[in-house]
This record gives sequence, C-alpha cells and structure tokens, in this order.
Amino acid sequence: MAYDKFNILTSSAVPLSIENVDTDQIIPARFLKATERVGFGDNLFRDWRYNNDGSPKTDFVLNNPTYSGKILVGGKNFGSGSSREHAAWAIYDYGFRAVVSSFFADIFRNNCLNIGVLPVQVSAEFADKIFKAIEADPKTELEINLPEQTITLKATGEKESFDISGYKKDNMVNGFDDIDYLQNIKKEIVEFADKLPY
Repeated sequence: MAYDKFNILTSSAVPLSIENVDTDQIIPARFLKATERVGFGDNLFRDWRYNNDGSPKTDFVLNNPTYSGKILVGGKNFGSGSSREHAAWAIYDYGFRAVVSSFFADIFRNNCLNIGVLPVQVSAEFADKIFKAIEADPKTELEINLPEQTITLKATGEKESFDISGYKKDNMVNGFDDIDYLQNIKKEIVEFADKLPY
C-alpha cells in the first residue's frame, strides 16, 4: 500500500508534552480488531480524548481548536509498550505525517517508517524550544526537510539534524512501503534471477 510522498513538510504542530506515552494510550487494545489500516484515527488517544459517555474532554490537546497541523510533538520516550502497528496507523489515519520527540521506542519508530509517518528525534533541548515556541504562538510552524534531514523552527531559523536509514528515507520520499519498493525493482530482480545457474 503506497503512502503520501514525504519531501518537505511545513506545518503548525500539536503539542503533547507527556513523557512515556505508550502504544496502549495511543490506541487502546479494544480497538485492534480491524485488519485494514483505516478508521483508527477516530480512536487515537481515545481514553484521553473522550469521556465514558463519548463526549470530548475539553482539556485534551486534540480537542483544543487552538492547536492544529500535520506534526505531533510528543514528550520523551514516545511509543513505548507493546509492538502494535495500529499505534502508527492511528497517527497516520488521524492526519499526522510526522511525530517529533527527544526519544522514540525502537519498534514504534520502525512501525511509523513502514507506513509513512516520519519520526523525527531531536535533542531534549531542541524539543523544549519547540514546546515553548508553540506555547508562545500556537500557529508557529516547523519545517521538516527529509532530503536534508533537518527540522527548523521557522520563527527563529533554529534547526537540528535527525537520523534516518537511507532505505527508509528513499521509501518515504517515493511514497513506498516495503512491497512497493520490491515492485519498483521487479525488473532488476528478474534480471538477477535469470543469471543464476539454477
């Protein structure tokens, strides 16, 4: 399944300055019955977003119209806990294309990269600057430049570099998942196979 190509994303951001956000908080286990990667955004942070009667919790950031954008800025150790892919699916389906944090759980980071969400790991100091900038001006914008592997606070020009594997970077720039990548090099695979002596 192909995803949106990712090149340069300039957007305001939604701040979630909570540390140790685990995958069960991102998408509670009771919503994992579906096998297709759609519809999970409705239940992103379900128990934090809604009361038991289904009414929105006004004090949760996703219900605050002050904040919007395609970038979620999370606290340290974002995506810990179980390995469920659905957490990344929920973030993508909600409309986020990047998550910024000073630390990601490895499995969550890889699940994001597999489905078109860019995890941008920054220093704790830069993360703090981002949170403060959004607090001062909720419309403040971040620029995430995947080809250059940089994230910039547009208001000040401050930037940091981030790491990503060359393979995953290439896939995101092209909007490929792993299957799309193999389909794209099918000709080379067939040519290689034809040269094998068996």
